[in-house]
Amino acid sequence: MKIGITCYPTYGGSGVVATELGIELAARGHQIHFITYSQPFRLTGREEGIYYHEVPVTNYPLFEYPPYDLALATRMSEVAEYYELDLLHVHYAIPHSVSALLARQMLAGRKRLPFVTTLHGTDITLVGLDRSYLPITRFAIAQSDGVTSISSYLRQKTVEDFDVRRPIEVIPNFVNCDEYKPLGEGRAAARARYASSGEKILLHLSNFRPVKRVLDAVEVFARIATKIPSRLLMVGDGPDRSAAEWLVNSKGLQHRVQFLGKQDRVHDLLPVADLMLMPSELESFGLAALEAMACRVPAIATRVGGVPELVEDGLTGMLFAVGDVEGMAAAAAELLSDEAKLAAMGQSAQAAARKRFCASLIIPRYERFYERILERSEV
Repeated sequence: MKIGITCYPTYGGSGVVATELGIELAARGHQIHFITYSQPFRLTGREEGIYYHEVPVTNYPLFEYPPYDLALATRMSEVAEYYELDLLHVHYAIPHSVSALLARQMLAGRKRLPFVTTLHGTDITLVGLDRSYLPITRFAIAQSDGVTSISSYLRQKTVEDFDVRRPIEVIPNFVNCDEYKPLGEGRAAARARYASSGEKILLHLSNFRPVKRVLDAVEVFARIATKIPSRLLMVGDGPDRSAAEWLVNSKGLQHRVQFLGKQDRVHDLLPVADLMLMPSELESFGLAALEAMACRVPAIATRVGGVPELVEDGLTGMLFAVGDVEGMAAAAAELLSDEAKLAAMGQSAQAAARKRFCASLIIPRYERFYERILERSEV
C-alpha cells in the first residue's frame, strides 16, 4: 500500500506513535509518505520506503495566524494525486482530520482518497472538548472513513463526550521489542555514565507539559533520595522544564538530577533505569511506560485514563492517585530496597509488553484495518 501519514512531528506521544508506525509499515514493504510541517524527529531521513513532504505555510500580512490546516489540505491532495496514495492516516484529530476531509473533497472525481483518523488523547480530552472545536472535531470524526483510538478508555471518552455513534476500533500503542529491550552485559557500563556503583536510577520521560506533572516526579525523587542512594534522569523538554530545574535547585538536588533534554535514541537510555516515574494528570495510554516495560523497567504511575489497561498494579508496575507523591515515593523506595521484588516486577513488565504490545502484533492490525477501509471505499 501507499500510505500518507500526517502527525505533529514534535516530541509527543502521537507524533512518536505515528512515526514508529510509518517506520514499521515501511519495513513490511509499504510505501510511506509523511506530510507535515517538519520532519518527524524520530526519522533519520535514511529509512527505505519512507518519503517526507514538507507543508509550506506562507505568512501573508493579512493573516494574523497562518492557515496551516488549509496549506496541509492542499499538500495532502497534491501528494496523494502525484504519488497515487491509497489512503491517508492522520494522527490527532485537530486539525489533521479536517485537512484530510478537504483533501478528499478536492480530489473527488479524480481520485478516491479515504482517510483514517487515530485519536490519541488530548485531541479528545482537552482540545476537542473546547467549545470552539467540539463541533468540528465531532464532524471530522463522523466524516472519517475509519477511526481508531489507542485505548478503550479513549474510545469510551469519545463516545460519551462527543456523542459519536460510529464504530471506533481500539488499536493500542506498540513498541518495537527488538529495539526496546534490556541492555544485557553492557548495562553496568551504560549505568556508570549516570550513577556511581550502588546508586539506583529513576527516569522520567515526557514533553514536560503541565498534564505530565513533572514537578511531582521531582517531589517523588526528593523523598526517595533521603532513603536510597539514587539519581534521577529527566528526559525530554517543554514548558515546565524551567520550573522543574528551579525545584531541583531549591531542594539542593542539582548534583543528583540530570536534565538530558530531547533524546533520539530513547531505547538506549531507558534500560539503564531501575524505575520509570510517570505521575501524569492524565494519560490516554502511557507510551513512555510501555517503552520502559519492554526494557524490563517497571513504572510508578498514576491510575488514570488508559494506564490501567497497560500497567497491572502490583505485578508490572504500581499505580497511585494523581498527586499522591508520598505514596509513590514510599512504594518506590520499598521496591528499590528489595532487589528480588524489583527484578521480578521488571521481568513481568517485559513479559507483558512482549505478549501484548510488540509491533509485530499491532502493525498487522493496522494493515487489516486499512484493507477493510479500502474495500468499503470501493463499494
